[in-house]
Amino acid sequence: MAPFEFDTWYAALPVLVAAATFTWLLSLPLRNLNVAFPLWSLMLFAAGVTYALQADPRAPRLSPVLWLLAAWALRLAGHLAVRNAGQPEDRRYQDVRARHQPRFALKSLYLVFWPMAALAWVVSLPLVGAFASIRPLGRLDYAGMLLWAVGFGIEAVGDWQLARFRRDPANRGLVLSRGLWRYTRHPNYFGEACAWWGFWLIACAAGAWWTLPGPVLLTGLLRLRAAGKGRPQYADYVLKTNAFFPARPRK
Repeated sequence: MAPFEFDTWYAALPVLVAAATFTWLLSLPLRNLNVAFPLWSLMLFAAGVTYALQADPRAPRLSPVLWLLAAWALRLAGHLAVRNAGQPEDRRYQDVRARHQPRFALKSLYLVFWPMAALAWVVSLPLVGAFASIRPLGRLDYAGMLLWAVGFGIEAVGDWQLARFRRDPANRGLVLSRGLWRYTRHPNYFGEACAWWGFWLIACAAGAWWTLPGPVLLTGLLRLRAAGKGRPQYADYVLKTNAFFPARPRK
């Protein structure tokens, strides 16, 4: 079993808190919390780099995990930045803002940004584990990479399908129920969970089964978000389509 080095894990926390605080400062003149969307994946990438800088350079998972992490984080951050550029604040953040007046500008630091840093710190556990030993790569590593690739593909394709759907003015007010969205209401969430379970398998291959809280927490958060209420015209889609795990539509 690979040892759990708390000091290595803890080293990422100040980095994540600093990134969250800086992004909070950016949100103040904008009066818009949409800047928090790209922050999530970038914080996880920053955590991975922090762990890599402290790892044994002989660790065989160092390079492949960092490349996979960079591909996942930069694609997601870029997608969210483009999607939200010039848009009004997301309705979920508007609801939080309305519930926590007055002085929400200050409160958003400890209601939105710092909790996001704490969650990213726990979710990043598989990255600590992947770099924790110099055990050679094996079948479990390749299974993890395959699961990551499947998740990455589902997440990327789901995001692309939804972006294309929303760009068509004829679809205004309609619900996307084609492509991957025919089988799950949130293929992007399901894909993200798969990618991080892939990282966990790689960590297990290094002997770090103790990183399990990371993907468990992420999956729980994503399933919670997937269960949120949608628009009124969403009702029929909800009855027919699973919220998270893909399945054949119900009749």
